[in-house]
Amino acid sequence: MTTKASTPKAYIDQLPADRKKAISKLRTILRKHLPKGFKEEMNYNMIGYVVPHSMYPDGYHCNPSQPLPFINLASQKSHVALYHMGIYSDKKLMTWFTKRYGEEVPTKLDMGKSCIRFKKMETIPYELIGELATKLTPQEWIKIYEKHKPS
Repeated sequence: MTTKASTPKAYIDQLPADRKKAISKLRTILRKHLPKGFKEEMNYNMIGYVVPHSMYPDGYHCNPSQPLPFINLASQKSHVALYHMGIYSDKKLMTWFTKRYGEEVPTKLDMGKSCIRFKKMETIPYELIGELATKLTPQEWIKIYEKHKPS
C-alpha cells in the first residue's frame, strides 16, 4: 500500500477499521517490548523501528542516508505484514519463532525472508510478537547485520 503519511499516527489513521485496529495493537506491542535504543519512524512508506544514525552512523548499506532498519509494520493489499530483519539474519531466532508460532497459532505460518504475513487479523499472535520484539537489542542487531552485510 502506498502512502504519503509522514508519521505513524497518520499512517494508521488512513487505514480501514480492521487494519487500523491490528496495526495499532502491533504498534503498541512493539513500542512496549522493543529494547531501548530503537527509534520509531516512517521508513520505506511503513512504520519502522530502526537503529538511528546516533547509534550506527554508517546507516543501511543500500542507502547510508537511511538508518539501519530492524522491524517494519505495514498494511499491504491482502494482509498485514511484519518485516523482522533479525529473523531473516539469525537462524537461531528463526527456529525459535517458527516453533513457537506452530505451537500457538492454529493457522499455517505465512512467511517470506523477513516478512510475516497475517491475512486474518484474528489470528495475529500479539503476545508472541511482543516476545519476538524483546529478542535483540540494537547492539546485537548491529553485530548480526555487520556479519551479514555485503562488503
